[in-house]
Amino acid sequence: MEKGKLVMELMVETFPDKTVELDSEIGHVKMIPFGGTVKSDIFNGIIEPCGVDTQVTNQAGVRHMSARYMLTGKDADGNDCHIYLENNAWFTNGERPKPWISTPKFITDSKKLATYLHTNQFIGEGMRVEEGLRIRYYEVAR
Repeated sequence: MEKGKLVMELMVETFPDKTVELDSEIGHVKMIPFGGTVKSDIFNGIIEPCGVDTQVTNQAGVRHMSARYMLTGKDADGNDCHIYLENNAWFTNGERPKPWISTPKFITDSKKLATYLHTNQFIGEGMRVEEGLRIRYYEVAR
């Protein structure tokens, strides 16, 4: 998949002191809570501090990352709205690519953004930067 137009940028702040983990004979689970900010031409706001990045690594070493966010802010028309975001990625062989690529799903209550976010395909790109964790979402180029 090739990335197209930048849709939005998130700056994620993790809360490491609230991270919980478990190890078992079938794998490892790590849950990392977070919050942050969102900036874009279509939406500006915050990542509610109830987000969680759940990372499950199975016996074969395949790690599935599934992060869930609730964004609160204003759409491009200045209307209050929310965007639910589920972001998924898979890693094998202990890899931690820079940047890592993910598949996002958006659900919104914004009439302005609903058709766009609900019907298009997007790709995520995450990377640690000096300011923290930056995740950018792009349209999939057609």
